Amino acid sequence: MEAYVLVQTEVGTAADVSEEIGALEGVLSAEALTGPYDVIARVQTENVDALGKLVVSHIHLVGGVTRTLTCPIVHL
Repeated sequence: MEAYVLVQTEVGTAADVSEEIGALEGVLSAEALTGPYDVIARVQTENVDALGKLVVSHIHLVGGVTRTLTCPIVHL
């Protein structure tokens, strides 16, 4: 299962947050951006439970992360 995780961060921390998230297992890429979210990460996990664990147990614990929005990728 793949998903995009949109991340809001504390002011001035987007570059560090994207670098730290990018180093996590299961994260394919993480980039800082502008707009309502500060970082976008593309992640890949075995199933939806593993996706939830990645977001809650790893991404949420990165210093500077204030909020996330997880968007699973669907193939129609």
